[in-house]
Amino acid sequence: MNIQSKLAVTYITLLSIGVIAISSYAILSIRSFLLEEAIQKFENDAHTFATSFEGSSKDQNLFSEAKFVSDLTGYNVAVFDSIGNQLIAYPDTGFVDASEFLNDQIKAGLYDSQKPVIINRKELENLIAFERIQSNETDARYLRISQPKDELYAAEASIRHLIYGAMVGSILVVFITSLYFARYLAKPITQLKEAALEISKGNLDREIHLNRSDEFGTLADSLNQMAGTLKSDNEKLKELNEKQNQFFADITHEVRNPLHTISGSLEMIEMENLSKEDKSKYHQQAKRQISRITRLFEDIKTLQRYDYDQSFVEKKEFDLNKIVESLAEIHHAIAKEKGIEISIDSNLTSKVYADPDKIEQVIENLISNAIKYTNKGEIRISLIEHKKAVTVEVKDTGIGIGKEHLSRLFDRFYRTDKARSRDKGGTGLGLAVVKGILRAHNSEIIVASEVGVGSSFSFTLNILPQE
Repeated sequence: MNIQSKLAVTYITLLSIGVIAISSYAILSIRSFLLEEAIQKFENDAHTFATSFEGSSKDQNLFSEAKFVSDLTGYNVAVFDSIGNQLIAYPDTGFVDASEFLNDQIKAGLYDSQKPVIINRKELENLIAFERIQSNETDARYLRISQPKDELYAAEASIRHLIYGAMVGSILVVFITSLYFARYLAKPITQLKEAALEISKGNLDREIHLNRSDEFGTLADSLNQMAGTLKSDNEKLKELNEKQNQFFADITHEVRNPLHTISGSLEMIEMENLSKEDKSKYHQQAKRQISRITRLFEDIKTLQRYDYDQSFVEKKEFDLNKIVESLAEIHHAIAKEKGIEISIDSNLTSKVYADPDKIEQVIENLISNAIKYTNKGEIRISLIEHKKAVTVEVKDTGIGIGKEHLSRLFDRFYRTDKARSRDKGGTGLGLAVVKGILRAHNSEIIVASEVGVGSSFSFTLNILPQE
């Protein structure tokens, strides 16, 4: 049985029980009310009619009086003498001797209570009332009126039939309403279940459209949001997986080339007729490739530590001018061989608060890249102090970078010209390391470049306030 059927059966059962209970209570209440009203009226009528017999003269016809009362009210009327003998009855009720009813206990009750005595026994078909007739010139001393109980409940029977009809109609309405209400409640539950199953099977494009402002609408929005989040996370995981696969492929490719060079150099060194000069050349070539592999894995290790170790950066105050001057001096000879001038433009008078070794690595990478991709002209290193920060810029007049490469320039192993980059001995991780170091310092690397004009790399660091 599905949830809609269960809800329908539950609502129909509960509401039907409620309708039946209310109807039954109403019938019993009406029956009790009618009986109480009839008894009260019976008492009043008994007293009134007994009074009408008082003061009767000796010559008065008791039968005519009884017939008048009976015709007027529809009651069975009987009159008794002081010892309980029936004097007259109209219409004939079949009571030959009323002593069965008019006994000493009833007489005592009439004298003590001074009001009619009502007899309402289950085994009797009639409701009976006795009342005393005060002194008169006749022998009439007690009046009895009676009425079939069925007549009392005639109105109740009509009302009961109306209630039964209303009850049946109500149950029918309950049945129809419960089916509709169960369908109304079960429909969104079914939609939510189907959507959840589809989402669990991987259909993250599934959306639930419920134009409701209740909990079902909120749940539908939550499922849609969850599906959107899962879809976004899934796309990110796919992207990360692709990058990881590309990362390992790039590592394999980056290691394979220097290993081939080392293998070839060793084979040449092993040749017996090779001159000392050539052996020295191949030896140096193998050492350079080994150094290249070493740098590659050092860069990988550095990137990994930036990814997983937030405490890898140890900040302290230092003089950034001295680091820049030292790096310019180190690269001066290489730049001079290519006809490149390295200049420093600084207005920095404050100390910088950062990791000096890591910042030195960043600037060293930027200067090395500038020298590699600049054939002539100038490399300018600028330190521009602001209120609480310093902007470091390395600008060259090199070959520049195409706009199509800028968005992926800091990806690991990404090269704008793979063949030329490998020829220059790079690992393909320099700019990725730069980005990782600066992110650890809550800073970003900004690049601006134009092909044939040059490139500019800049970032910002915090400085200590002057004392």
